[in-house]
Amino acid sequence: MERLRVDIATPERVMLDEEVDMIEAPGASGEFGVLPGHVAFLTTLRHGEIRLLTQGKARFIATSGGFAEVVDDKVTLLLDTAEFSEEIDLDRAHKARERAESALKGLTFEHAEYQTFEAALLRAITRISTASKGEK
Repeated sequence: MERLRVDIATPERVMLDEEVDMIEAPGASGEFGVLPGHVAFLTTLRHGEIRLLTQGKARFIATSGGFAEVVDDKVTLLLDTAEFSEEIDLDRAHKARERAESALKGLTFEHAEYQTFEAALLRAITRISTASKGEK
């Protein structure tokens, strides 16, 4: 059976360098999936969840975005931030969500900090959602 080589890195570490059956990720234009034999492409990634499927088991990664390249059955993800579901500190993620929600209540879209707190809120929500999945 053909497989994909997946390399995932953040500025802090190389997260993954292994073969998988399929990968799904949050592309700039929507979710996309890659199987062996996929056409080559390059895209930006938005915040969301990456799903890796290997022999019927799924692993989940929360990300705040980055870039993805697919070439010759190799997928390279360069991510701004990323955490495997089992690495996420759920208590910390809930506190981050509460801080961001509280800060956004006092701001309008025109405030300079609005987008910063909105991104923090989206990151926290993604981390909470991803942490609940674990390996399946």
